[in-house]
Amino acid sequence: MSASSQHSRFAPDRGLTGRMVVTMFFIGLLYVGFTGVLIVLLRGAWPLIVLISGGLFVAQFWFSDKITERAMGARSVTPEQYPQLHGTIDRLCALADMPKPRVAVADNDMPNAFATGRNPQNAVVCVTTGLLRRLEPEELEGVLAHELSHVAHRDVAVMTIAGFLGVLAGVMTRIALYGGFIGGGNRNNNDSNAAIAMLIIPLVSMVVYAISFLLTRLLSRYRELAADRAAAQLTGRPSALASALTKVTGQIAAIPSKDLRQAQPYNAFYFAPALSARETASQLLSTHPSLEQRLAQLARISAQLGR
Repeated sequence: MSASSQHSRFAPDRGLTGRMVVTMFFIGLLYVGFTGVLIVLLRGAWPLIVLISGGLFVAQFWFSDKITERAMGARSVTPEQYPQLHGTIDRLCALADMPKPRVAVADNDMPNAFATGRNPQNAVVCVTTGLLRRLEPEELEGVLAHELSHVAHRDVAVMTIAGFLGVLAGVMTRIALYGGFIGGGNRNNNDSNAAIAMLIIPLVSMVVYAISFLLTRLLSRYRELAADRAAAQLTGRPSALASALTKVTGQIAAIPSKDLRQAQPYNAFYFAPALSARETASQLLSTHPSLEQRLAQLARISAQLGR
């Protein structure tokens, strides 16, 4: 059994585990390399670079659940407030033999859900009020099983760390360029070095962001297929998850573009991407596989379970 799912009954996925290990390896190389370049170029400010890099990493990783909840306007809810939602998660957690995450609801008409948190003991599963209004109980169960599988497989934590590098590149570039750390000291000796640094730092940041963007996209697509598989196998009802996918994707496309744009920075964590119908058709680097891919996989699982 793979390490990613050894504490739950969600089906292990060695392909997902391998991709997470590879992603973390390259993200680690990028992180060390980017920090090293900044230290070389900004020698006088290296303590601040190390402090900011380490502080940002700890803050984003340790408080990822609270940061995402606040950004999405989510709030924790009690079993008394949402008995059906809590009841479904209770049943799924018992079936999967995993700790129950915190349960949250976001007052948003966009039908969607996400899971976040650094580990199963500090995870949160959030659904929008738009999702609760639109899905039947068995469809909601499929969506929640999908999100819980992200927690069990620990790919939520990997995505959080992978996404951190792009944030770090942007923050450190702004600090270096506008914080007075380039060109200080003896101007006769440092003018040429400052000009080189002002050219190199943005270029390195763009390369780092581009590589981390591609790595997270490749992992994100696979992890969504893995979560669909695990959810369908745990519940034994892939057709309910397929129905939820079709309904959610169609309803999201009808949401006003302004609301979708506000949600798009968190697409990698959603059950379905916040994209309009036109964007979905043309999104080559989407965080999610196409609806057709997901439905085809669920149809194959349904046929296997039928046999």
